[in-house]
Amino acid sequence: MQNPTPEMHDGAVSEELLLRWEARGLERRTFLKFCSAITATLALPMTMMGRIAEAIEGDQRPPVIWVEFQGCTGDSEAFLRANQPTAAEIILDYLSIDYHETIMAAAGHQAEAAKHHTLSQYQGQYIAVVEGSIPTAADGAYCTIAGRSAVDIAREVCGQAAATIAVGSCSSYGGIPAAAPNPTGAASVAEVVPGATVINLPGCPLNADNLTATIVHYLTFNRLPATDAFGRPKFAYGKRIHDNCERRSHFDAGQYAEGFGDPGHRQGWCLYKLGCKGPETFHNCPTVRYNEGSSWPIQAGHGCIGCSQPFFWDTMTPFYGRLPTVPGFGVESTADKIGLGLTAATGVAFAAHAVASSFRKGDKLEADQVVKED
Repeated sequence: MQNPTPEMHDGAVSEELLLRWEARGLERRTFLKFCSAITATLALPMTMMGRIAEAIEGDQRPPVIWVEFQGCTGDSEAFLRANQPTAAEIILDYLSIDYHETIMAAAGHQAEAAKHHTLSQYQGQYIAVVEGSIPTAADGAYCTIAGRSAVDIAREVCGQAAATIAVGSCSSYGGIPAAAPNPTGAASVAEVVPGATVINLPGCPLNADNLTATIVHYLTFNRLPATDAFGRPKFAYGKRIHDNCERRSHFDAGQYAEGFGDPGHRQGWCLYKLGCKGPETFHNCPTVRYNEGSSWPIQAGHGCIGCSQPFFWDTMTPFYGRLPTVPGFGVESTADKIGLGLTAATGVAFAAHAVASSFRKGDKLEADQVVKED
């Protein structure tokens, strides 16, 4: 680990470092914006921005083995298409991606040789990234690579890694392949390799910014971020979607869309009655968003399906059926009761205001009368 230089203590990025990035064709504004966004995503003070920049520029270059098992490659696509600036410009240039089936030029025996070289030369030093669930049924026969089962590969790769990042809901919790009746015996990385140091970045797909922030945190502090009870980094999964949702004020006011395309839906009212799982889902979607931060499902008019929660396919379905209760609003308060209660409370408040106004007006009239009599 490199220690921050003296000029880094106040969060400033050194001129020398900025000039090096400009020499590579990356504008300093773009690089500073990237460092600022990562610092904010990690919930770190801006005084840490200089240290973040130094860590990205550092020469530690930890090797990475990225393996994919029972998945759709959506997480790789989400990461590789991120462009503020592009992942290749910032992260991939400063990580040694020794094995990644989707992007590596080598194939077959050459690809396997690259992986085994990293395993033998950098044991306990490389980062393992796992995409997709791991099928355990039929002795792992549902997913084999180079004649070996995903179970064996995961135990070898993750068991010797300095840290393992499970990207997407499938590698984090089994995802859709693990949904009932789970014929392939799909399981998460933590289940298959219980002794490994694993951090989960669920989502279908994951948010590329959260993966970038996790990697930068590791480069900066030489350790993974703090996690919650489900192995997720708290900086990204510490708050419910409901807490930061842009439609939250409509929920509080009892204003709900009753159907897709109805007046409430067009006006941006709460999607709870259309099945939104935001009240029970922990993720930073409302603040980080997708597609270069331009939008996210609820902003686009579709309710959250809870894809970052464990076993969401079984626990959050039917996706267009509303949750039976809403946490945090008393004993099993439903949306209807909340709406009615708020309406009644508003009526009482207006009535109380009217009564108070009457008393104030009465007191004033009585006082005026006393003045006149005097």
